[in-house]
Amino acid sequence: MRLRAPVLLACCVAVMGPAAVLAQMEGQDRGVAPVANTGDYEVSGVSVDVAGKTAEAARLGGWRVAQRKAWVVLSRRLGGGGAMVSDGTLDSIVSGIVVENEQIGPTRYVAKLGVTFDRTRAASILGISAYADRSLPMLVVPMQISGGVSQVFEGRSPWQQAWARFRTGNSTIDYVRPAGTGPDALLLNAGQIGRPGRGWWRTIIDQYGASDILIPTVRLYRQWPGGPVIGVFQARHGPDNQLLGTFTLRVGSSAGLAQLLDTGVQRLDAMYQRALSSGALHPDASLSPPPAPEPVIDDDALGDEPIEGLDAAIAATTGAGIAVTVQFDTPSASAVANTESLVRSIPGVRQAATSSLALGGVSLMRVTYDGDPAALRTALESRGYQVIGSGTTLRIRRAAQIPTPAVPADNGITG
Repeated sequence: MRLRAPVLLACCVAVMGPAAVLAQMEGQDRGVAPVANTGDYEVSGVSVDVAGKTAEAARLGGWRVAQRKAWVVLSRRLGGGGAMVSDGTLDSIVSGIVVENEQIGPTRYVAKLGVTFDRTRAASILGISAYADRSLPMLVVPMQISGGVSQVFEGRSPWQQAWARFRTGNSTIDYVRPAGTGPDALLLNAGQIGRPGRGWWRTIIDQYGASDILIPTVRLYRQWPGGPVIGVFQARHGPDNQLLGTFTLRVGSSAGLAQLLDTGVQRLDAMYQRALSSGALHPDASLSPPPAPEPVIDDDALGDEPIEGLDAAIAATTGAGIAVTVQFDTPSASAVANTESLVRSIPGVRQAATSSLALGGVSLMRVTYDGDPAALRTALESRGYQVIGSGTTLRIRRAAQIPTPAVPADNGITG
């Protein structure tokens, strides 16, 4: 007897039990958290070659030399002329050293490092503003196609890991990067990318606190096992999967796949930034919630008689305040408490409480405000926030970014 596919599937589920249903969600390791969502300045690819009495002394000396070189690069990039500052000042503004590649000998240290600088302190020394315009929050859906299989968050992929490693501190794009845990694999998958329906996309981006979608895509071609790998990268945008640009990179062996993808992420970021500055990366108006219908008042139905208790009802409604949704960055638990405290201190705010918490990402705060939302926006801007949006939905940020530098050409990758 030959069974139809749905009947056979139902029989398998009945025999194997609930564990078979959960296997699709729990059978693989999923989720790669972004390494950094801060707004610090970053200078990468700083080469050092330092000798010392011991390996530790050479390593510390190499880090100090990297700080000096990176500060000169950052100063020139921001229009400061490349003037040097003291090592003590550098120690106070450097927030981290990123080891990209290092070789440690008994008395020698050779490495390629990245240096991150505290944005506020560095900007004050250079005499520039630490704030700049950024894009609206963009939900990143990285799709990898390898061996004919399309994958987003169904399992850990090298492409997802490359986007998690990418530091967004120097980008003008406000990336919202899902970790791939929880319901991410069900909401964001290769099938969803091909669905242009605005209603479901609007529900998804509201869930992640975003305003639009970016779909960076890579198609990997392996010449033979362990041999050269070719990556075809595409910058796509929006629910219609619009193509903004494409390029191809090649690496000599599979061991360089991570470097290939990291370079591809940086070039895609530069492509998205150029599209933003040229106006091609504009939000899709169809993703905005439809406007509420205006009430229709029938004057003939009201009549000339005054309605008893109408004045009291209007007065009670006027004093209730309006509900405003505020999206804000929450890198830590203390950032949640500090932002709530600052919003509550604004005159006219009756209540401010976090309704959706996402540590390391973007959280949602529900604010009850007596007055015009435009007045709340002005009050937030006067307290040092950059405010995006209008009406009852606002996005606030403490810092904004500048464009990323060009990817160094000498990285062993051709394209």
